[in-house]
Amino acid sequence: MGSAESANVALRPDELARIAERLGRAPTTVELHAFDAQWSEHCSYKSSRHHLKKLPTNGESVILGPAEDSGILHIGDFNGERYGVVIAHESHNHPSQVVPFEGAATGIGGIVRDVLCMGAEVIAVADPLRFGRIEDAQSHQRYVAQGAVDGISAYGNAIGVPNIAGDVYFDERFDDNCLVNVVAMGIVKESEIIHSYAPKGAHGWDIVLVGKATDPSGFGGASFSSLTLDAADEASNKGAVQVPDPFLKNVLMRASYRVFGYLRERNLTVGYKDLGAGGIMGCSAEICSAGGYGASIDLDKVNLAVEGLKPEVIAVGETQERLIWVLPPEITADVLRIYNEEFTLPQIAYNARAVVIGTVTDEPRYVLRHRGETVMDVDIEFLTGSIRDELPYAEPQAPHAADERPLVTGVQLDELLERVLAHRDVCSREPLYRRYDSVVRGCTVVPRGAGDAGVLAPVPGSTLGVALAVAGNPRIAKLDPRLAAEHAVYEAVRGVVAVGGRPVGLTDCLNFGNPRKPEHLGEFVAALDGLAHAATAFATPYVSGNVSLYNESAGGSAVPASPIVACVGAFDDVAHVVTMSLKAAGSVLYFIGRPQAALGGSVLLDVLGRHEARVPRIDYDLALAQHALVREAARVNLLRSAHKLGNGGLVVALCEMAFPTLRRGHKPVGVQIDEPWQWTHGAVGDLEALFAETGGFVVEVAAADVDAFEGLADDVEGIWEIGVTTDQPVIAVDDEAFDLHRLHGVWSAPLREVYP
Repeated sequence: MGSAESANVALRPDELARIAERLGRAPTTVELHAFDAQWSEHCSYKSSRHHLKKLPTNGESVILGPAEDSGILHIGDFNGERYGVVIAHESHNHPSQVVPFEGAATGIGGIVRDVLCMGAEVIAVADPLRFGRIEDAQSHQRYVAQGAVDGISAYGNAIGVPNIAGDVYFDERFDDNCLVNVVAMGIVKESEIIHSYAPKGAHGWDIVLVGKATDPSGFGGASFSSLTLDAADEASNKGAVQVPDPFLKNVLMRASYRVFGYLRERNLTVGYKDLGAGGIMGCSAEICSAGGYGASIDLDKVNLAVEGLKPEVIAVGETQERLIWVLPPEITADVLRIYNEEFTLPQIAYNARAVVIGTVTDEPRYVLRHRGETVMDVDIEFLTGSIRDELPYAEPQAPHAADERPLVTGVQLDELLERVLAHRDVCSREPLYRRYDSVVRGCTVVPRGAGDAGVLAPVPGSTLGVALAVAGNPRIAKLDPRLAAEHAVYEAVRGVVAVGGRPVGLTDCLNFGNPRKPEHLGEFVAALDGLAHAATAFATPYVSGNVSLYNESAGGSAVPASPIVACVGAFDDVAHVVTMSLKAAGSVLYFIGRPQAALGGSVLLDVLGRHEARVPRIDYDLALAQHALVREAARVNLLRSAHKLGNGGLVVALCEMAFPTLRRGHKPVGVQIDEPWQWTHGAVGDLEALFAETGGFVVEVAAADVDAFEGLADDVEGIWEIGVTTDQPVIAVDDEAFDLHRLHGVWSAPLREVYP
């Protein structure tokens, strides 16, 4: 083995010394790049993994926790089979900031592979997004916001997977580092799960690479995602971003489904894993190491897009649309035939194919050969599982809260309402998500925008349903990272409950700054405490997740602490789904929640240019009782509509329930509510009642069902009758009426210029 030449790697001097000491020699160039990828924060979680242990990961609904490429949650039984939802959550932040279209598109591509490789049929994607200021049409921030959405749309639509959930926030602290988080879901029978490790008895089995021909794109991607962004490195940063090919992925998915069927017919247990960070090296080392094996790889057998690639590029480059199988040799030829002949991969893209590149070995070594020379030979456990950083952190200080006094402002209610509706965190997202196909597979029950969670009926012939909601509020995170994390869980769970679903589990994507700065790592640890507390209270374990650190520019500007959570919900019968649109005049409206005077982190204070540190607190016992009420009322068909309170508070929720009734061919339904002091009995001020973002729901109940609903709610605190629906297109608060058409225009306009 030749010694290393000069290599551009992000390994620290102490890490380089540790590698040389363990090897007993200088590492080769290939080994340097392999450790650079595998020991990066992105791959190893070296400064976060030990903190993640505080998150709850076990529960009745958990089929598979966060140990492999995706987690799996039980959603119900049908025809004697237990069905699981496979879910994964990932970030593609750095690539999307540098090359927005390709970065976001490859984020979708990677998360879809994470679900596919568990033996699942991919059924949905979602996209929580955070962008910088987009007011300037010529700004890089608007370019990022537009390009990322276009990349998500182009990829998801081309592979035929519906986008059913997501959110987007705009804030100046995302100017230098956007956040593009992506979620994917699949459906699988528990008896047909494929695991991301070499199974027992796999010694001597074939390692089969499937997909796109390896090219130079994405080389250094893992270490690039584990460093702060520096504009001076623009050229190399762009080279670290992969190139997507969704049309090839579409064929790969369908070919893999065919292989799944082949394996199930023969009752075979194999391993299958996504090629992500670290490329061929990372995937093959992890799938073998996880099974307790080593691997021997011949890089000369890898199908290349460009001849003459250096071995480190072949080994570590992160070319998209690739996966690895671990297969018994007696079936390898059949699997190759399915990909290469039946689904004609070589005709779909240049030199795409399935090919044997190596062997699973008993000896726990990771060995790479290139042109007859051994270019890497290391202990596989040392490569994949030994790195850990114990970094100091400073706990964030709780903000000082002012005395509780009702907010007083000289601004009229009509002006306040319009300013809140036009706020960047409240205004309609329809110009953005209309680019996504949300019904492409034909099993969508509630498409994006029609409810607080997307809902699918993924099992043909059954009544089973699955819901997906995402949440994470950066305005709260600026004040209190722990409470922001709790509210992210609360809002995601609340979104599932609002459509009538039963929350069964969570995923998270933890987006933070530089962990080597104690204040940033302290925010991360505080957020984990909040995530753990809320998930335990709601009995919703985490089964998948991602940590994205170093979301900081070279100038030191970091993103707000951004814990983003996705909640999976289950339905025994999707006939009981509830949507948010008001259904008819003459209904009674209820607020289910507890009014609080806390306005910290609210849109109302933001539009007024005021600051308040008091963030709403979550009463978990009350929330659980209210969630049970909403779900039961939905199950027995007592709810005409339901909507969670979120950005903008109660009055915005009412507007969002009324706006869909303005569509062509529909009779508008308006709202008349009492002045808040009447229904809150003076518990809070009027503005707090209307605009505070304290959680809870607004529900619409037919007049004929009021007694039955109130009977269900008899033992539940925090049920407030606030008004009625009307046949007038207005939002009326006591004797003030605001034209619904005008409000809709104000709410609809802000993003139309950005997403025309």
